[in-house]
Amino acid sequence: MISILAASAVLGTTPYTMSTPREFRGAWVATVANIDWPTQPGLSNDALIAEMHAILDKAVECHLNAIVFQVRPSADALYKSDLEPWSWYLTREQGTAPADDWDPLAAWIEESHKRGIELHAWLNPYRAKHPVQKDPVADSHVSHKLGDGVLEYGDYLWMDPGDKRVQDHSFAVFMDLTERYDLDGLHIDDYFYPYPIYEDKEKVEFPDDVSWGKYQASGGKLDRNHWRRDNVNQFIERVYDGIKQRKPWVKFGISPFGIYRPGVPETIQAGIDQYDELFADAKLWLEEGWCDYRGSSPVAATLKAATGPGKR
Repeated sequence: MISILAASAVLGTTPYTMSTPREFRGAWVATVANIDWPTQPGLSNDALIAEMHAILDKAVECHLNAIVFQVRPSADALYKSDLEPWSWYLTREQGTAPADDWDPLAAWIEESHKRGIELHAWLNPYRAKHPVQKDPVADSHVSHKLGDGVLEYGDYLWMDPGDKRVQDHSFAVFMDLTERYDLDGLHIDDYFYPYPIYEDKEKVEFPDDVSWGKYQASGGKLDRNHWRRDNVNQFIERVYDGIKQRKPWVKFGISPFGIYRPGVPETIQAGIDQYDELFADAKLWLEEGWCDYRGSSPVAATLKAATGPGKR
């Protein structure tokens, strides 16, 4: 063995070739409801930068190689955008930019890359307003631009995945980020159609009657659940193809809800049915190759010891 290795060293070869995939060791950084960053809206740029450095330095200490940074929590932006307003979670006034024209996403990318860490931009494709944001939305918000394409569901505003205007708008947001930023990946979390809500133990139906009616009127043959899944499937495929057409090296990742279906596998007997309640067919996306990686459903606050799980 020694002689083989010695000969190999002289010849510049090895006795055999082994290809080892690079591990994805990442952490989610949630901005919605100020879960991870920033810790509260309205901080100074110096405070924002200090918090960013603390998270990234901890990531290095933990030997991580990727950060999944939430840039679009509720049809808003933690980066410069002509399509959606600045996030309330950043400045406490939706549509108001940080001081000195500072771009958080550009800073996160630069500081991550300095540390040898990939930066994946995390987007929620359909949520339009989280109840933590008590103040009014900006004039440029989708609830003003898309009319009945944005619906009230419980305490949330939600974009209707079956509305073509919504599909086109969210696709444009994904492509804008792909084209303008030096991202290593784009990422979708586990919210597609919203988690179901109940009143008096009765499930409240998601109010997409208008888009469902248009589909039926156009001659659509799918039942409502399959139609909803197809809306999401079409969007996933479109985003994947769009990213690869623009920058083939940029990864596309998805973290669907952790339970595909109760009883699949047989040991899982509880939890929301991802397939039939969120209308997310993650198995199909994997089979069709519409994502480059799939993570388990994220829990909030991956880098702070005292933080527990929360709504992202």
